[in-house]
Amino acid sequence: MVKKLLSLTMINKVRLVLCCFLLITSVVFTQNSSDKIALSSLLLKLEKSYDIKFSYSDNDIKDIFIQHPKKGISIENLLVFLNKETFLQFKTLDNRYVTVSFLNKYISVCGTILKSNTLEPLFLTSVKVKGYKLGTTTNNKGVFYLKNVPVNATLTISFISFKTKTITAKELFATSCKKIYLEEETEELSEITMPKFLTAGLHKNADGSTVLDTEKFGILPGLIEPDILKTIKILPGVESINESISNINVRGGTNDQNLMLWDGIKMYHSGHFFGLISAYNPYLTKKVAVIKNGTSSAFSDGVSSTINMEASNEITNKFSGGGGFNLLSADAFLQVPIKENLELHVSARRSITDVINTPTYKNYFTRSFQGNSTTNNTVNNTDSDFYFYDYSFKILYDISYNHAIRTNFIHIKNNLDYKEQYTSNNTTIEENSVLKQENLGTKISWDANWDAKFSTNLSIFFSDYKINSSDFNRDADQYQIQFNNVLETAIKLNTKYEFSDILNLTNGLVFNKIEVKNSITINAPTFINTEQNVLLKSAFYSEIEYHKKNTYARFGVRANYFEKFDKLIIEPRINIRQQLNTALSLKLEGEYKNQSTAQKIDFENNFLGIEKQRWVLSDDNITPIIKSNQASFGVEYAKENLYIDITGFYKKVDGITAKNQGFYNNQTANSIGNYEAKGVEFLVNKQTKKISTWLSYTYSKNDYTFDIFNPTTFSNSLDITHSLSAAFNYNFSKVFKISFGGVLRSGKPYTKPVVGNETIESKNRTIVNYDNPNQEKLANFFRVDLSGSYDFNLSKAIKSTIRLGFTNITDKKNIIDAYYLVDKTRKNNVRRVDNYSLPFTPNLSFRVNF
Repeated sequence: MVKKLLSLTMINKVRLVLCCFLLITSVVFTQNSSDKIALSSLLLKLEKSYDIKFSYSDNDIKDIFIQHPKKGISIENLLVFLNKETFLQFKTLDNRYVTVSFLNKYISVCGTILKSNTLEPLFLTSVKVKGYKLGTTTNNKGVFYLKNVPVNATLTISFISFKTKTITAKELFATSCKKIYLEEETEELSEITMPKFLTAGLHKNADGSTVLDTEKFGILPGLIEPDILKTIKILPGVESINESISNINVRGGTNDQNLMLWDGIKMYHSGHFFGLISAYNPYLTKKVAVIKNGTSSAFSDGVSSTINMEASNEITNKFSGGGGFNLLSADAFLQVPIKENLELHVSARRSITDVINTPTYKNYFTRSFQGNSTTNNTVNNTDSDFYFYDYSFKILYDISYNHAIRTNFIHIKNNLDYKEQYTSNNTTIEENSVLKQENLGTKISWDANWDAKFSTNLSIFFSDYKINSSDFNRDADQYQIQFNNVLETAIKLNTKYEFSDILNLTNGLVFNKIEVKNSITINAPTFINTEQNVLLKSAFYSEIEYHKKNTYARFGVRANYFEKFDKLIIEPRINIRQQLNTALSLKLEGEYKNQSTAQKIDFENNFLGIEKQRWVLSDDNITPIIKSNQASFGVEYAKENLYIDITGFYKKVDGITAKNQGFYNNQTANSIGNYEAKGVEFLVNKQTKKISTWLSYTYSKNDYTFDIFNPTTFSNSLDITHSLSAAFNYNFSKVFKISFGGVLRSGKPYTKPVVGNETIESKNRTIVNYDNPNQEKLANFFRVDLSGSYDFNLSKAIKSTIRLGFTNITDKKNIIDAYYLVDKTRKNNVRRVDNYSLPFTPNLSFRVNF
């Protein structure tokens, strides 16, 4: 009996073990069955199990992985399962044959991008669908998502200083995001030759242009925000002789010789507060490229440089934005998704100076209006109503994956109503002056990808610039009205054909119409003058671009035809960059360019000493077409966070007139001449994890030649022989940064009156009798700036930044210009007027982003 009980117990134990084994096996089998299997292997198994035959193309099912179907299900349910889990259509022809074909042309994909060595996620990795206007970037976890990707498409995944990887869309068709590992690139010259240049957000392209990415902007001495035009002044060869961003001088050129583009719209106005701050809101202007030489043939005008500002062009499908204020203005911006393929980007900024008189505003206002009172006057009271604003919006609409429409609009305005009371000869006199200055622009463009190799862009833009000013001078009992208006319309067709990943050809046609109107009205004596000119021009351009590993080359030509003058101007362009080894590169750039608009500076009919520049249009006679040719050669060294750049340049600009160069003279004002600028630019930048420090030096010689003058050759008004700047950035942590730096440069040339014969009579007026132009130089300019930045989070979704900046912390009185006025109370009948730079000026900003 006992043996029998033991036998039964043993049998039960065996049964229990057997049941556990079967249960475990079942669980393991179930777990294994949930693992994904290649569709190609699965179909072979299913053919044997169900005695059926699948008809398909190997290429169609390549790289597709799905879960294993449950065992024992019917053929009907099996086909339902396959149709659901793939983007293919499984359809029975009879009881034995099943066809496999595409059901959906587009699929959704996702992936996770990681560093191959550390397995850290790569934030903001670029993911693009080859041959289509479709792409995105990874989030802070390295994950990306893309909807409606063509099923046979290939994706390229790239990140600065890492090897670019390609992967098929079908490999990424999955419910869980496939991990993709990128390897660091150490040998090849990537498209961005230096990912961090001076400070975060600045880098250099393969073609030598310097790019500011405003979203990643770090910190610079004295700056509290990524002011687009103030930032580029730190570059070698870029000066602002009077501190104004409206007067940026690139390699000795005047400010009107810079082509200013905002999202493809040519702009004729660049500054708020009479040039002391940029008129372009940086928080929707995502990228700014500064090109000093070797310009693409797609660009014309701007014989000195091209400053190309681009707003965001991608639909993010994410609601985001931000806002903030400083001691001059407040602004906000939003990116609003409306539909999956439709999005609105909008930004606005307005001054707060008509509400709050901050120390910053007072210094800026004094700096703008210094020296504007008439001779021997004592100012008793001033009253000003001044404000500025700018706003822009952009509509992004993707018609399909190969066609996209973009529409944008920008409006910039400055408004001043200025009243001044002063005492002259015991009499109180009041002057009232009004200035309205604005630039609006709009553009619509159509991008089309006709196939994987050929794409086009068709665009039309309209730009309207106006300055309208009136000034009543009771001392002279004279009322003066000035008006300047530029209207430009352009239609442009750009085509691009990619022979391969390393070679492409670009061609284009451009049609321009420019209309310029100038008028001046004076009541005593009565004088009215109005000039209006129109110019039609067209251009064809072509260029070929090659970029493979260590070599970048771009050769282009542009043919410009001026209908009014029946004139054809051919402009060749060249840009070559060769990396000799992992550290050393050579660069060669050259170009011919022209421009048909220029600014005339009117010293006699100025407006309170400011904004006396008026746009004029070429007539190919008194005001010729301005032409330039320049060449530069340089050496770059970049290794172990040390960057050195030495570049020599030569530039000659013909067709300039005395009236658009801004020097004082009593000789023939309508004379035509040229200037030659030559020099060397040097930059050294050393970076560590916490420090970025740099030293920049430019030596240049810049001379005018006017045959009718005596002497015929003399110093350019922008001749800055030596310019030295240095800065030191330190990151105490990821959230706290400081930047300290300064600039020391030679003083600008200026003109003195003839000694012993300082005034002369001209047209019943006494005027200053100036000696030969630009024979004297002002004292050296020196300024030290400081700024600090602190980042913190108000919540998980809202990031905040406080920045504090100090301009000219030594409060040095730098003379930036000097001229003379008639003053009969003086022994020599003239009085020198000095214009000074900004004194010690603090500024503060606070920003939030979400």
